[in-house]
Amino acid sequence: MAAKKFDFLIVGAGLFGAAFARLATDAGKKCLVIDRRDHIAGNAYTYEEEGIRVHRYGAHILHTSDEEVWAFLNRFARFNHYVNSPVANYKGKLYNLPFNMNTFYQLWGVTTPAQARERLAKEQAQSGITEPKNLEEQAIKLVGREMYEALVEGYTQKQWGRPCRELPAFIIRRLPVRFTFDNNYFNDPHQGIPVGGYTPLVEKLLEGSEVRLGIDFLKNREALSGEAEKIVYTGCIDEYFDYCYGALTYRSVRFETETLDTDNYQGVAVMNFTEAEIPYTRIIEHKHFEFTQSEKTVISREYSAAWQKGDEPYYPVNDEENAALYAKYRALAEKSGVLFGGRLAEYKYYDMDKVVRRAMDLAKEIL
Repeated sequence: MAAKKFDFLIVGAGLFGAAFARLATDAGKKCLVIDRRDHIAGNAYTYEEEGIRVHRYGAHILHTSDEEVWAFLNRFARFNHYVNSPVANYKGKLYNLPFNMNTFYQLWGVTTPAQARERLAKEQAQSGITEPKNLEEQAIKLVGREMYEALVEGYTQKQWGRPCRELPAFIIRRLPVRFTFDNNYFNDPHQGIPVGGYTPLVEKLLEGSEVRLGIDFLKNREALSGEAEKIVYTGCIDEYFDYCYGALTYRSVRFETETLDTDNYQGVAVMNFTEAEIPYTRIIEHKHFEFTQSEKTVISREYSAAWQKGDEPYYPVNDEENAALYAKYRALAEKSGVLFGGRLAEYKYYDMDKVVRRAMDLAKEIL
C-alpha cells in the first residue's frame, strides 16, 4: 500500500486542533487540518469591522496560571494588558463583578471588610439553609437572598433556560467572594487579548500545515481518513458516532451584532444584565478588549438558547443523564483508534488555556 501523505488529519481548526498541529509540525510531522466552517480559529475567531476586532462567537479572554501554556502562546502573539472587570446591570443599577468590596458597598453601603463580613454572615444565617437541594438554595446559602436575587437568579435562569430551583446545586458549588476592592474577574497572573485578535494567532499555529476549509469530515470520512496515518477529532463526539446512543445536550448562544455611530456605548467590554425580564444575558463592546480608538463601536447582545441539532453547541449540560451518555461515547472512542480532544470531543467546558494544555499533553503522549 502507498504511504499516506499526512501523519495527522486534524478535524477542527480551533484552538485545540491548531495547537496540536503546531506541536506536531515542530516535531517533523505532516498535518492536514480541516474545518467545516469557512474560517479558522473556531469560536475564538475574530474579524475586523470599522477598525475594531470583533469576537464573532462571544468574548474570549485568555487567562492562565500555566507558565508553559503562557510561554507557548507568546511565541505566536503579543498579548495586551486587558483585565476583565465586568459590570452587572440590575434594574438600571450597576454592580462590580466578581463579588467584592465594591459590590458590597453598592448593594449594602458597607465600607470595610469587617462590615461586609458581618452583613454577609447575617444574610447567610437568615437563609436557614444547611443542605442545599438545588442551585437556588446553594446560592442563597453562599451569598444570601438579596445578592442572589439581584445578581445571580435572573442571569442564571436565562443562561440555563430553567428556574434556579430546578437546577442542580453542584452547578454553583461556590461563588467567588473577595473582601478587597479588586474588580479583576480572574486570579491568574497572566491575562490579556492577543494584539490583532485571535485569528492571526491561530494562523501562526497552523503555519506548516495544509489547511482546507468548508470541508465536512463526517460527509467525506472515508476519503479523508485515507490521507493520514492518524486522526485527531475535535468535533462533537456523539455526532462522530452518528448519535447511536442519542444526542448529548448543550446550551447554545445567539448573537445580535451591530455597529453604532458612537465612540463608546457602555464604557466596559462586558456588561451582564442580571434581571430575568431583559432577554439577553450580556452586551459585549468589542473595542474595549484592545483599547481601540475609533469614532464608531461594535456591540453584540448575547441570548442564551436551547440547543437543537444543527445549532452551534456552546455549553455542555453536565447533569447525571448526560454524564452517563457521554461515558458510553467515551468507551466507543477509546476503541476507535481516533484521538478525541477539546471542548466538543470531550463534552466538557474548557477555558482557553486548558484547551491548549490538553493539546500539549496529547502531543507529548503521542509524539
